[in-house]
Amino acid sequence: MGARSTGREAALQMLFALEAGGNPASRVVATFWRETPGDPEGRAYADEVVHGVAKDLAAVDEAIRKASTNWRLERMARVDRNVLRLGAWELMKHPEVPRAVILDEAVELAKRYGSEESGAFVNGVL
Repeated sequence: MGARSTGREAALQMLFALEAGGNPASRVVATFWRETPGDPEGRAYADEVVHGVAKDLAAVDEAIRKASTNWRLERMARVDRNVLRLGAWELMKHPEVPRAVILDEAVELAKRYGSEESGAFVNGVL
């Protein structure tokens, strides 16, 4: 797995913890890396994603709301919602990364950590 792939996986775990615990992003990131080893490149990308999503959360959530016409963000499964946040933020902030790569990685994370329907749901929204 490449550095961005491992970074995305770590970022998803931190975004999930960030939403569940209500702690600031800096505290969630520090706690996560204290307890979890990570390669420097993957770690740097994960940190960028988590801090970026936290900073741009209103815009990211609004983009997801617009794309998910029949689903309220608050009613989405927590894993799906955070995979969507990760993917939407990357699409907004990293135009140099091919869309197909971002979508594929998000779908794979949704399949790995979400329900049976999560991969298709994330693919449809992103």
